[in-house]
Amino acid sequence: MQPAYIQIHDQIKKDIDEKIWEIGKRLPSERDLAEQFGVSRMTLRQAVTLLVEEGVLERRIGSGTFVASTRVQEKMRGTTSFTEIIKAQGKIPSSDLISYRKTIPSQEEVDKLGISREETIIRMERVRYADQIPVVYEVASIPEKFIKNFKKEEITSHFFQTLQVHGYKIGKSQQTIYARLAKEKIAHYLQIKPKQAILGLTQISYFEDGTAFEYVKSQYVGERFEFYLENK
Repeated sequence: MQPAYIQIHDQIKKDIDEKIWEIGKRLPSERDLAEQFGVSRMTLRQAVTLLVEEGVLERRIGSGTFVASTRVQEKMRGTTSFTEIIKAQGKIPSSDLISYRKTIPSQEEVDKLGISREETIIRMERVRYADQIPVVYEVASIPEKFIKNFKKEEITSHFFQTLQVHGYKIGKSQQTIYARLAKEKIAHYLQIKPKQAILGLTQISYFEDGTAFEYVKSQYVGERFEFYLENK
């Protein structure tokens, strides 16, 4: 006979598959679920933790445990904006702007963007959402010379679209993915636990002529977003 926590795991998963528990719905408290299944809270927690690790459920700090939405997927070919990725999967994109300022670039930004130390950049920090669920924390650095005539809202809400409207032709991107642990600040923004494993991504985006126009450092919640490769 299977252990009790596996039986509970299977039953909750079955209920989700049969739409008894719908995507985004908050589960009852551990105490209530333990009483419902007639087990200890420790046994119940084992089942829930396993479901969280599988990406079936997700814990949100201060809010409870919810049925996870289907992960957002990004096919790693070409250059696509986060907004376009989210819309393409039938979700509603949004963002929370944390900071936005004109500043001198760091040496890293100089190297990645191919600019001089005398040039200024716009550096914006934001959290981006799919259906109001935080997916990624990012810091984007953009040479000011490309966007000095743009409105702030055009840059923070639909940057790639704004570039194209103004005649810029977007080309390739260079991406690097790595694993890391979420620091307390990032965990707070993404509604996860500190030191939880997350996906880091750095991306340099270029115009068709090879000029770099954006350098982004992002941190994704792995339970809510995944990358995949496609070769032709």
